[in-house]
Amino acid sequence: MAAPPAQPPRTPTETRWPRADVVIGNPPFLGDKKMRAELGDAYTDALRKTYAGRVPGGADLVCYWFEKARAAIEQNALSAAGLVATNSIRGGRNRVVLDAIVQDSRIFDAWSDEPWVNEGAAVRVSLVAFGRVTQAAKLDGNDAATIHADLTAGTATGASLDITSAALLRANKAACFIGGMKKGPFDVPGATARGWLRLPNPNGKSNAEVVKPWFNGLDVTRRPLDQWIVDFGLDMPVTEAALYEAPFSHVLRAVRPKREAVRNQLEKSRWWLHARPAPDLRRAVATLPRSAATARVAKHRLFIWLQPGVIADGQLVITARADDTTFGILHSRFHELWSLRMGTSLEDRPRYTPTTCFETFPFPTGLTPFDTAHQRTEQIASGALIPAGLGPCETGNSERNNAAASANQS
Repeated sequence: MAAPPAQPPRTPTETRWPRADVVIGNPPFLGDKKMRAELGDAYTDALRKTYAGRVPGGADLVCYWFEKARAAIEQNALSAAGLVATNSIRGGRNRVVLDAIVQDSRIFDAWSDEPWVNEGAAVRVSLVAFGRVTQAAKLDGNDAATIHADLTAGTATGASLDITSAALLRANKAACFIGGMKKGPFDVPGATARGWLRLPNPNGKSNAEVVKPWFNGLDVTRRPLDQWIVDFGLDMPVTEAALYEAPFSHVLRAVRPKREAVRNQLEKSRWWLHARPAPDLRRAVATLPRSAATARVAKHRLFIWLQPGVIADGQLVITARADDTTFGILHSRFHELWSLRMGTSLEDRPRYTPTTCFETFPFPTGLTPFDTAHQRTEQIASGALIPAGLGPCETGNSERNNAAASANQS
């Protein structure tokens, strides 16, 4: 039997909602990264293409319901809507749909951060009612003059500062980065790494060139875990990487089988390299004596110093500055409150992102990351205000350097 003729690909179209007075719903909680796994590539691509320019590509699935309701209200096909979303709708890419709602109509009732159970898991949600209605606004059960897109507001007697329109500042550009993403078990315990540092290689080079201390979010919020990582840099050829015998054998055995199962062809073909090695971050910190690190997701916003040579995981945000002035400003109550307002959250823990939290932050005049006068002053005063060995990785770096020297002498 002959195969049926191939059907031409269909152009995705947006479903029309019927006219209604009010829409109330609890759309599915599905994050950006899970959409492809749950909905498939074809549907996800079609959905994003259909709503391009209205819903950012990295937004959660629930945002499409908010945009759909907003458009219906704008077309006078709907008076109001009440929808449930995870509390991350208050910031980042998700908040774009609330920005549009505030511009076209108004949020008249909202609960910004409430406990919820979704498929047996505890989550935090925002309940948002919006539309062209005249009733007095209420936020978290209290009277409000207006409700902003980040679900904050002033009282009925005085409007609060609306910082949802805060723009990215040129002076803060290219100073804050998310760490790399390895995608595979490149990491090893410190004891294993220190043993490798003492082994010889056929190329005569030390394994210290490709085995380095590795920090993730837990190293900031708890005691350092003493984890190291195999890192062949941005583009080391596999033939060159193989000459670092012990580290390469680990990657060949532990990482390659997992990489061969991924869909991304580049990650599959370059299995010995980290999937996203954060080249901009590496260049920014290459000449610094230290850099400031904070966990992307943490209950408390604190920073630590990272020493040169430490590989930052994707659960860290790194500020490529070494001066105490910037470090103090990042630890200030002003910056903490700013990051809480501008960032998003995971469950009940605030999430810090370079674009929304750092690049929008109004540093004091003359003390921005772009300014260097205060940085030079700190380096010159009294010889040095930045001791070379200061930081949580001092011991690890000393061991690494001593082992490398021993390997070179053997």
